[in-house]
Amino acid sequence: MAMKVSASVFILLLSIILSVGTFRVVNAQKTWCVAKPSASQATLLENINFACSKVDCSCLQKGGACYTPDNLINHASIAMNSYYQSQGRNVWNCNFKNSGLLTISDPSYGSCSYM
Repeated sequence: MAMKVSASVFILLLSIILSVGTFRVVNAQKTWCVAKPSASQATLLENINFACSKVDCSCLQKGGACYTPDNLINHASIAMNSYYQSQGRNVWNCNFKNSGLLTISDPSYGSCSYM
């Protein structure tokens, strides 16, 4: 009986170790954080204010590389991604009250480079 329990514990631990290893491989893929298209204008503005209080958002200023298009969803996506990247690219750093969305497609455009 003790041998059967030990084998079960070993298999359980091995499964946990392998799943953590798998998570690390998936998590190692480059990801970006953008605003959900369904997010309200008020939420996007809150996200910009929060993220820009923590990271440099100068690229969003008039004349900056990411100023155009000059709309809330674009500016929120850039600010949210800057915050997400600066915090170590953890899933929870892209939540923004459930208004953030992780993507594996680089959203950079023109001279605006998402870090």
